[in-house]
Amino acid sequence: MRRFLLAAVGLAALAAAGPSSAADLGPAPYKAPAAPVWVAPVFSWTGFYAGVNGGYEWGKTNFGIGDFGSDGWLFGGTLGYNWQTGNWVWGLEGDIDYSSAKASIACCELKSQWLGTIRGRVGYAWDRFMPYITGGGAGGDVKMSTAGGSQSDTKFGWTLGGGVEWAFAGPWSAKLEYLYVNLGDASCSAAVCGASTSVPYHTDVIRGGVNYRF
Repeated sequence: MRRFLLAAVGLAALAAAGPSSAADLGPAPYKAPAAPVWVAPVFSWTGFYAGVNGGYEWGKTNFGIGDFGSDGWLFGGTLGYNWQTGNWVWGLEGDIDYSSAKASIACCELKSQWLGTIRGRVGYAWDRFMPYITGGGAGGDVKMSTAGGSQSDTKFGWTLGGGVEWAFAGPWSAKLEYLYVNLGDASCSAAVCGASTSVPYHTDVIRGGVNYRF
């Protein structure tokens, strides 16, 4: 009987001490919410841009006495606009370059002092890297000189090519492209060339450039 009473008293004491013991432990520890996952913004090629370009051109021409090569450096400025839908980038780009292209054979010489293009571009973007194809109109001057004098002719034709562009820092991007340019035939009069002559002007261009997107 005595043991039973002692056990009952012990159980009652534990029951009475339970709530206060739990209170002594303090509130449950606070668990901070999970930090949000940072997601990099999706890069977009859409917008206007302007830049500079420079490179080298080479081709062939003919004064009626055989083919001879023309080559020289070129540099100038670029303006354009891109519009991106999904991974596809559609654009319009124009440029005008000073050219030092020159060709000479015997007493005949050909020079081109400027070259300009206005082209459509279609690219496929992998984030900041975009290969593209391009094509459109081209224009330039052709100056023909012989012992009989000189004559200049402004010609318009077409161009086709492709390239790659890489957005390397903020609004800045760099590109490398190739263009084939066909300006057709310039006309050299009989007074200059001895006989009325059609002088073809076709050239290949490889150039790099840096653009700034607005």
